[in-house]
Formats: sequence, C-alpha cells, structure tokens
Amino acid sequence: MADALQNFIDGKWVDAADGERFDVFNPATGEVIATAPDSKQADVDRAVASARRAFDEGSWWPGTSARERGRILLRAAEIVRREHDRLSRMESLDSGKPIADGQEDIGEVAFMFEYYGGWATKIEGDVQQLSRDAMFMVWKEPMGVAVGITPWNYPMMMATQKLAAALAAGCTFILKPPEQTPLTCLELPKILEEAGLPSGVLQVLTGFGETAGAPLVAHPGVDKVCFTGSREVGKIIMRSGADTLKRVTLELGGKSPNIVFPDADLDAAFEGSANGIFWNQGEICSAGSRVFVERSIYDDAVNAFADRATSERLGDGLDESTTMGPLISKEQQERVSRYIEIGTSEAKLAAQGSLPSDPRFEKGYFVAPTVFADVRPGSQLEQEEVFGPVLAIVPYASEDEAVAIANGTPYGLAGGVFSADQERAVGLARRLRTGMVDVNGGRFNPVAPFGGYKQSGNGRELGAFGLEEFLEVKSLQL
Repeated sequence: MADALQNFIDGKWVDAADGERFDVFNPATGEVIATAPDSKQADVDRAVASARRAFDEGSWWPGTSARERGRILLRAAEIVRREHDRLSRMESLDSGKPIADGQEDIGEVAFMFEYYGGWATKIEGDVQQLSRDAMFMVWKEPMGVAVGITPWNYPMMMATQKLAAALAAGCTFILKPPEQTPLTCLELPKILEEAGLPSGVLQVLTGFGETAGAPLVAHPGVDKVCFTGSREVGKIIMRSGADTLKRVTLELGGKSPNIVFPDADLDAAFEGSANGIFWNQGEICSAGSRVFVERSIYDDAVNAFADRATSERLGDGLDESTTMGPLISKEQQERVSRYIEIGTSEAKLAAQGSLPSDPRFEKGYFVAPTVFADVRPGSQLEQEEVFGPVLAIVPYASEDEAVAIANGTPYGLAGGVFSADQERAVGLARRLRTGMVDVNGGRFNPVAPFGGYKQSGNGRELGAFGLEEFLEVKSLQL
C-alpha cells in the first residue's frame, strides 16, 4: 500500500501545489494507512485547464471515434477483472466493508466499464422531414468538462458509474473522490492509461469539500457537476452551480420504506428487509431504514429482525468471517450513536448486536446493529436519515396508512414491497413517491436508472438515462 498518494493531473502524478497533505485512516483500527494531497484552488485551476484543453483544442477527445472510446472502456473492464483481488482488498481496507462486499463492488466496476463501452457506439440523433423542402436533424454532443464528486460508501463503484458514462459520451472528467476513501479512485487513472485513454482526459484530485469540491463546482470552466452525498451538501452545490447555470445531477439521501404484507413469503421478506439496512453497515443512500409491518405479523417481524441484528459478526473487513464492518469515520460513528440515543427516547429498543471484543478494534469506528420497534410516524428516527445499521419498525393497520406514512418524508429515493399478490405489489409500488421500488427483494441492477424524487435529488445515473445526463441536444434546420 502506497503511503504517500498523489493527484493525477494532465497525465502526471503530482502533489498539491502547496504541498499540504491529510491522513487516510483504516476505519477498523483508526490507524493511518496513507496520506493524500490536500488540494485547493490552484490544483483545481490546473485540473480544469487540462480537462478544457483535452476537450476544446481540436476536439481531439470528443472527436475521437465512438469505436475507440468504446474500446478503451472495454479494455478498462478487462484490466479491472485482472486486478480484481487486489482492488477488492484495497476497497475493504479503505472503507471497512466486508471483503465479500468489496469483491462484489469491484465486479460491478468492471461491468460498468463494459456496459458503457457498448453504449459509446449507440449514441444516436434523429432526422425528421417537415415538408418536401424542409427537414431538421438532432445531434447529441458531449456536454464538456464534467466533475464527479463521489461518496465514501462505494468508492470505486460510484466513481466509475459517473466516469464511464461521461467518457462514453465524449466528455472529459475531473474526479474528486471522498477524503475518507481515495485509494481505489486513484487506481482509475492507472487502469484507464493502460487501456489507452489519452493524457488530460481524466484528472483525479483529492481533498476536502470546502477547499477542493467547492472550487470545482464554482469554476466557470466546468460544464457539468454530478454529486452523490448528503442532502445538505447537494443544496449547496445546486446554489453554487446556479451562478454559471451548470448542468447539475444530484443523487442524495433517503429514508426508504419496505412494506411487508402478511401474504408475503415472510422468511424472504424479513431477510430481504434486514439486508436492506444491515448491508454495507447501513451506509447506503437507498437503505431500507424503515420497515412497515402489518399488525397481524408484527411480533414475528420484530423477533426476526432482532435475531438478525444479534447474529451479525463485527470486525475487520478483510476477515472473511466478518459480516459487518466499521462505519467510515469517528464523525459518522458519533452521528449514528446520537440517533440511537434519540431512538431510545422515542421508541422501543428491540435488539442491539455486539461490538468486537478484539482489542485491535478498540479505536475502530464500530456501531452495533440496532433495531427499534413501535417507531412513531413523524418522530426523528422515522423521518431523518441515519446512514448506519439502525432499523425502525413501524406497525400499520391498512395499505392506505402504510403508503401515507411511507410517503410522509422529504425523501423519495427507494422503496420495497413484499406481497405474494403481484398485482397488489405493483399497484402499491406505483403509489410510492420514490424513484426506485423493489418488489419481493429485487436486487440492484446497474442497467436500471438510479435516482430519486423530492429531496433525494434530481437526474438519473446508470443505464441509458445516466448516459443522457452527459449529452447536449443540438438541432440543425435544413
């Protein structure tokens, strides 16, 4: 593991202009595993200048053939697969997640390069004849210099789903990875350089939101910003981007509901709902943090979720017996712990798992998986995003009541329905004010559009919709 990371700007590995650095921690132990450049305005200016040259001068990157752009992304997919084990271990070490989850994430990274590599040759416009002597053409063109500001819960995967779509569209790209987890994001320039990406098309600079992310959003040389993170930061980005009327895509938080009906396969429903909050330590924007259970099966549900919470094994993500790792930082550990304190005054503490007993993890950022029952609609625990392994169980008496409570938050990212009656499940899914709904435990699919309603963001990532977010539409009248 390199202990002194560098930015990648204009095809070169460089330190921050002022030489300042910050520490990167192993969240399982609290130990420093690397240092990274603390980038600021001067580094942002240099990165934007390089990306603008690659896009503007002779249009030599957006003018590259779609076939060549596709080939580069397909080669990148193969390199990721070749390096799968190394990258998975790096991801687990940096983020704390169990190694099996890291392996799955890196597999998705390879697929996203492959998927958008195929899309590069399928960006199509339109031609319409208006009369015998008049017609118009529609062209789709790359938006320009795009910035991706990415989160720490899926470091390489979230970066790649933005980057691969942008490159397929013909944009140049500046990645600002999370300061907590920069390791695998800094592998992307090496992978794409080997795959044949020209110098200057991709820049990666590390740093903090206030001193690196904010200057990128405000920079007049940036055409597009895509951000995944908190609702509060998303609002700041939207306000700042308005000064230059940037295209802005925001994938923000959620308070996603899972609604369980008595006719469902209850073992599968309880297992799927538990996975929805305990996977990835609950650090998932679409986590099913609220479970709505009909009163006739309520006690069985509470017992099932309690059993699951107390059976989780917390520890080092690189230990294959670990089922739940630490949270990402001391700050996040304290934040989630505060919500657990709030929950004990608002609801019934149904169960809480065990922290690691190994003294190696004494300074790690662990929080025991926690289940609250009898959570009241409108309470903090029911309304606010916790972003940790904390489940709120809400009883309901009727479908209308469940839908009304489920829709009664400012968020609208995801939701789930469990019922043996598919017509009923799909009908209820249509009533949920969310951008995504799983029926009977449908899994994440990177071909499907990802994004939310209301204050969960705007725009979409992944699939064909994610590609369109990096394209402008031009009409030509003849």
